[in-house]
Amino acid sequence: MSDDVPALDDANAVKPAADVVVAVDVGATYFQAGLVTARGVLVDRSSALIEADVGPESNYTTLAHIVTEMLERAQTRHAAVVRGVGLSSGGHVSRGLDVVSPLSVPAWHDFPLRARLEELSGHAVYGDLDAKALALAEGWLGAAQGQPNFCAVTVSAGVSGGIILDGDLLDGESGYAGQIGHFVVEPGGRRCVCGTQGCLEAEASGQAIAAITGRPATESSYQVMQRTGDLVGRVAASMCNAFDLSLVVVGGSVALGFGSTFFHAAQVTLDEHARQPYSRGARITPSRLGESGPLVGAGAVGWRGLRRAARRRPSASVAQPPNAR
Repeated sequence: MSDDVPALDDANAVKPAADVVVAVDVGATYFQAGLVTARGVLVDRSSALIEADVGPESNYTTLAHIVTEMLERAQTRHAAVVRGVGLSSGGHVSRGLDVVSPLSVPAWHDFPLRARLEELSGHAVYGDLDAKALALAEGWLGAAQGQPNFCAVTVSAGVSGGIILDGDLLDGESGYAGQIGHFVVEPGGRRCVCGTQGCLEAEASGQAIAAITGRPATESSYQVMQRTGDLVGRVAASMCNAFDLSLVVVGGSVALGFGSTFFHAAQVTLDEHARQPYSRGARITPSRLGESGPLVGAGAVGWRGLRRAARRRPSASVAQPPNAR
């Protein structure tokens, strides 16, 4: 297996809680922050509700409070050394999350989150999209552990994806490789924020479901849960056919909240459309990391960034996982 999916038996990895990264996730409903060791252990965490009707600085103050809390706890509660910060977010972002426009934080339009967190923490901040972070986490410790080829999908406020191919996390020209939310699943369907009609994100995301039904996704009917699974299953089949994959791992509050109804519908549709000899029998499965996935993923992004930085400075020493080319 290649560098991007970390090994768990690395003899050079530090003891749990000796070194940590501060993991930060901008989720659909909550900001989260935690401490993640080089072996993927989430040793502490905190969260704060995202308020949709406040200004950008109020949102940042909320996030900064829990990040500061983790920085303090690393030293006082865990006697740990913070090595850096890992950051994950959905929505429209720049490469590395220099600026972010998450769907769940409408006040943040091109908000300079990376620079603000670097100023707050005094550490380098490494950022990536939420589904790519989930792909790293699930390949490291979750449902795709030991798998060199798979796709991870988040179905939450938005819909996004990340691809591990031959052990490497695909980035693409601008960092958006695997963003399946803009596959067209309903030609002539709802207008997406990207301008196209019928994108998966415009039909199956939490925000789309709320707009279609007039109710939050948490109050969805059986038919809505089944339709959402069917739409995600269509795109999962396309990914398996295009990239020669046999596994799709799905996380995010909407998919996990819909549970077996969503996953059964998605698997039935995947079976119907993944018919190539190499894709037949592909599986779609829930994230094994559950509610810890976003923070473990953000932590994985942080460790990956630290390793890349160490490679540019050969004399530097840093714990190993997750690796990156």
